[in-house]
Amino acid sequence: MLGFTASRAQIATYLFGVALFSISFLVFLNSSISFVITQRIRQSHHVGDAVGTLGFADELVALVACPAWGVVSDRIGVRSVAVMGYVVVGVSLWVFVQAGNVYPQLLLARMLFSLGATATATMVTAILPTMTFVKPVIGPRSPTRGINGPSHTMAPSISSELTITPARFQSRSPTIVPREARKDNSIATSHLSGLVGMFTGCGALVALLIFLPLPTQFQKAGTSAAAAIADAYYVVGAIALLVAIACFFGLRNLPGEEAKGPRRFFNRKSEKGSEDSDSTPRLHSYPRLLWSSIQLGFRSQNIGLGYLGGFVARASSVAISLYIPLFTNTYFLRTGLCSTNPDDPSDIKHACPRAYALAAALTGVSQLVALMGAPLFGYLAGRYRRFNIPLMAAALVGVVGYTAFGLLPSPDPKSDDGTGAIFLIVALLGVSQIGAIVCSLGLLAWAITESEDEDEEERRGLDWTFPPPSGERTPRTSLPGTPVDEEEPLLRHTVISRPESSLDSKSLAHLRGSIAGTYSLAGGAGILILTKAGGALFDSSGPGSPFYMMAAFNGLLFITTLGIAVREMVSGWGREEHNLLE
Repeated sequence: MLGFTASRAQIATYLFGVALFSISFLVFLNSSISFVITQRIRQSHHVGDAVGTLGFADELVALVACPAWGVVSDRIGVRSVAVMGYVVVGVSLWVFVQAGNVYPQLLLARMLFSLGATATATMVTAILPTMTFVKPVIGPRSPTRGINGPSHTMAPSISSELTITPARFQSRSPTIVPREARKDNSIATSHLSGLVGMFTGCGALVALLIFLPLPTQFQKAGTSAAAAIADAYYVVGAIALLVAIACFFGLRNLPGEEAKGPRRFFNRKSEKGSEDSDSTPRLHSYPRLLWSSIQLGFRSQNIGLGYLGGFVARASSVAISLYIPLFTNTYFLRTGLCSTNPDDPSDIKHACPRAYALAAALTGVSQLVALMGAPLFGYLAGRYRRFNIPLMAAALVGVVGYTAFGLLPSPDPKSDDGTGAIFLIVALLGVSQIGAIVCSLGLLAWAITESEDEDEEERRGLDWTFPPPSGERTPRTSLPGTPVDEEEPLLRHTVISRPESSLDSKSLAHLRGSIAGTYSLAGGAGILILTKAGGALFDSSGPGSPFYMMAAFNGLLFITTLGIAVREMVSGWGREEHNLLE
């Protein structure tokens, strides 16, 4: 498969295991937790408040757990974190139906679930760069590396170490990954990002079409309502454990993860100490890993843009799943088309079935468009990577779509003040959401995988041109002190240092998990801001306020992407002018 260094089994496990189920268990829990409260705990009052409190606690845990799991994965590996995450999810689902009260038992179970769910969600981002990770060959005397592990075959010496000439040096120098290969990897990463977005959407469908109907099926078999809920949670929890087992076997020997493992969790090897081998990089403290990933958001334009895209994408998911139904319900209540249930005002499904059906249709159209658009954005992001045009287009679509939705007087196309264009508008929201998700994931993966090649070339002190005039690879600049005469020794007493895993080097492979954790942290911040600030503005300034907030978020993303594109264009013109003058 073009550009992939991971095996087919690893890619299949990543897509059908990690990506597919990363959101399905969360969707199942959010959709069924009210039934646990009413059917298992037998609480019939303040159900909406309890559900809201549990959801808020989930987000608070996620804000801490996402970056924590990310930095932990940089020590023990993404495979270990993914396995632990699904194990915790499965166990917590079993614990849910053992709770006898909302506080503290159900609250603690929800926090435990959040701990596992954040691990699986963070690993969706962290595992992506390993699919196209290429470990550079360090030198002729270093073990060469294959796709999935080191090979200890030694390169034979072809001449005396004291008389290495430029020709001999080139014959012995390790091959640097050509830019054409980097382009293939970038395209493959973009395509895989699109598939990840599609499989994540399919995971929500798995929850809605397979997991949620389970209690009804058990009831039809003669089980009581309370027992049916418990049985459904036991089955879904067992599925989570099966996914953990699949990840344990399917994600073995991921490229670039060879030196990581659970034994390194408490390893306190000094950061300044020497490395034991090329495959055992120096360890860095957890706070330093996290702080470095945050700093990269300001130092690397691709990573910073990826963080911002994640912020907008996660906030967009709340706008679609929370505020479209709320907007619809509020309109029907305000116009008297439905009445509230005094026992449970939040029960829109039974108090106003027409509003419920319309809200489901609007959100369904948006998510369906997003699901179908994920592979398309993956293709476009790889083909038109320069200037981040797909991300810019998604942000612009978001500005138009959210502004248009906020201006709507009615969400009902059958009402006097309604319009059939609302389905086109919610489709734009889906396009904006999936574009931000796929492109931001691709940006982070590009930044991590390409940093390896750039860092390796800088260590060698070479600047390769492709293709060279002679048709063969030749260095444009030579090492300091390199003689021009081919018969003179190339290397005298010069020692070239190679900071293999220093945080100061350009290599970002050791920060994969930390970057993924910070990405999830940015997304969680987007959710909290839109949930709290958007909800307050919804009540005080009008139902269109959250959508105007989302239009502003997408506007910020568009302006930032456009500014980076303009800067790249200007710098490109400057380089061309400089080359002409030379």
